[in-house]
Amino acid sequence: MHSLITLITILLPLFVGFCVRLPPAGVAWVNRGLSWLVYLILVLIGLSLAKVPNLGNQLHLIALTTVWLFVCTIGLNLVVLMVFDHKRPWTQRPCTQQNHKTRVSVSGSLKQVACVLLGLLLGKALPTQWLPPDAASTDALMLLVFLVGVQLRSSGITLRQVFINRRGVQTAAWFMLANLAAGIVFAATLPHVSWSQGLALSSGYGWYSLSSIVMTEAYGPIWGSIALLNDLAREFFALMFIPFIMRRHPSAGVGIGGATSLDFTLPIIQSSGGIAVVPLAISFGFIVNVVSPILMVFFSTWAF
Repeated sequence: MHSLITLITILLPLFVGFCVRLPPAGVAWVNRGLSWLVYLILVLIGLSLAKVPNLGNQLHLIALTTVWLFVCTIGLNLVVLMVFDHKRPWTQRPCTQQNHKTRVSVSGSLKQVACVLLGLLLGKALPTQWLPPDAASTDALMLLVFLVGVQLRSSGITLRQVFINRRGVQTAAWFMLANLAAGIVFAATLPHVSWSQGLALSSGYGWYSLSSIVMTEAYGPIWGSIALLNDLAREFFALMFIPFIMRRHPSAGVGIGGATSLDFTLPIIQSSGGIAVVPLAISFGFIVNVVSPILMVFFSTWAF
């Protein structure tokens, strides 16, 4: 019952938001609100991390675990999607032009890390009674998912456009299978990680504001921070290497962005692959954004 309630808490705002269509002026406000809300959620994550006893002694474990989770997820993503591109070449070859906006996007990721550090410092400095309640993270997450749904609907995306793009659906399917395999490898190589926990951690798909809170609620702030850092690392990696991967492996170039292929890394995908790759990225990004919360909640509420 708890898993069902958690799933409804995350998915209901998404689909309610998808029923709301706003004019361009309203979409601009939603986009601005999403940016500030993401920063707020990251600060709240830092505040929860500050409550962990003996945090300094845990940093080494957090770093090593994050690196190994990142190697498993990105490594298998690249292998599976590159093989898919090789076996089923895409007929519309992407262009290879570069774009200077990559540097700006990376600076945005650095701001997100800074928000977590700010929350951590505030959590250590402020009295306990001044800190927000634990439920604040869940409330902020529900609002975030609702606004994401509004953003998807108002951008003109329809379910027909998503699922009629055969290449996008195939790329999403292989991407999700690769991440499930990565979760199994991650759990198999770490004796203190269960199969379900490994699968839950590998299902974040780069949606760090969602995965960090879901993993914090399921396994505690340490694992929430590992999920956050892993998904942020995916974002950094995607921004830096999409232009190079896109030249010969367009599906892999889109796939390494994960959930961010629909928004944050979409400008890099478009500048690297041209306008022809945008429908593929939108279809792929929409599917993994919907599936990610379902899998994370499912795996994190079952112990096996």
